[in-house]
Amino acid sequence: MNKIKITRIKDSAVSKVDFNNIPFGKIFTDHMFIVDYIDGEWKSPEIKPLELMPTHPGNLAWHYGQAIFEGMKATISQDNTPLLFRAEKHIERLNASAARMCMAELPEDLFMEAIRKFVSLERAWIPPTPGSALYLRPMMYATDATIGVRASDSYRFIIIALPVGPYYANPVKLRAAEKYVRATIGGVGEAKTAGNYAASLLPAKIAKEEGYDQVMWLDAHEFKYIQEVGTMNIFFVIDGEVITPSLNGAILKGITRDSIIHILRDKGYKVTERPITIHEVFEASENNTLQEVFGSGTAAVIAPVSKIKWKSNILDLDPESFKIAKLAKATINGLRNESIEDKYGWIERLPALEMA
Repeated sequence: MNKIKITRIKDSAVSKVDFNNIPFGKIFTDHMFIVDYIDGEWKSPEIKPLELMPTHPGNLAWHYGQAIFEGMKATISQDNTPLLFRAEKHIERLNASAARMCMAELPEDLFMEAIRKFVSLERAWIPPTPGSALYLRPMMYATDATIGVRASDSYRFIIIALPVGPYYANPVKLRAAEKYVRATIGGVGEAKTAGNYAASLLPAKIAKEEGYDQVMWLDAHEFKYIQEVGTMNIFFVIDGEVITPSLNGAILKGITRDSIIHILRDKGYKVTERPITIHEVFEASENNTLQEVFGSGTAAVIAPVSKIKWKSNILDLDPESFKIAKLAKATINGLRNESIEDKYGWIERLPALEMA
């Protein structure tokens, strides 16, 4: 494997950023990591100043959708050390997405070295405010310039980063899907591929026009089994039991989801992964056993749900009364800034970057 070449930017833009007022997804850091897959090998890995990349209009990714990505975060410790949270799970999921989309897989050691060096270089961009982070976007797309439905022979992998504040400032309101579907078993629902998100835009737009923040997706056959939310996995607390839809190939394998399951079980809660219907949730609300609903994701962390609409039925909740969601969020955030002991081995501290 080639050594990662590092070219620093001459003048950083970090001093222009107000870390107390960060619009989500609009401010990018100084650098990018890039490596190309050519002739069966990943070649010329490099960290360099962020720049535009000219692309041939016949690029296979534009026409046939071979594009995948990850979302992960770097945070800062109380002694100003950059921290990674379960980074190895992200390369595992990236490569699972690549396999499903018939793309080249990235070596884990290259990914980890790139993430470590990239975050160490961009450490000044990590917001110190609690709940904020440096959002990392690893991504891969086809680069063959060929019109024809086939897998590309060449690919480009990139990492970019953005300082971000909380994704949701307030509890979220969900609109259960009635017409559109996100994924079906046997499809690409558990792959983090661009097309999944493109297909969600119209239903999300319709939900927002009705006053809701996100779509809560139901299964593609009976429209009754809950899958996930547009930007998150989802949890329900019914009569003290924490329930989340079981992974079935149509649901994204959320890393925050997995972390919450571990944390809550460790704290003595009963956490069950199983199919759950929209009917069950509304029935639990009617008999006063539905105690909490919250989403989980890298961007959102934990997002309490205040309202769900399904057909003509509306369910209201009081997020102020939620205990388990608050515990999960406080634990995740505490692990990410080392104010809580990491007994799970999920946090990696990054040393200062050594320049050749």
